[in-house]
Amino acid sequence: MPNEPAEQPRRIRMQRRGPLLMEGPVEVELEDGTTVSSDRFRVALCTCRRSRRYPWCDTSHRRKA
Repeated sequence: MPNEPAEQPRRIRMQRRGPLLMEGPVEVELEDGTTVSSDRFRVALCTCRRSRRYPWCDTSHRRKA
């Protein structure tokens, strides 16, 4: 069960600019209801929506507008 007391909370690192860095593995539910997953130990979730691999960050936020 996801909310069992023994389960450790996921840590998310907030940055002023850039992605959300999250300890994995993760499953992400997108706006259209589809689910994508990653089994990596750390994932970067895009917050700027510039990524071609959305919801995963591909560092597109580094490009100047």
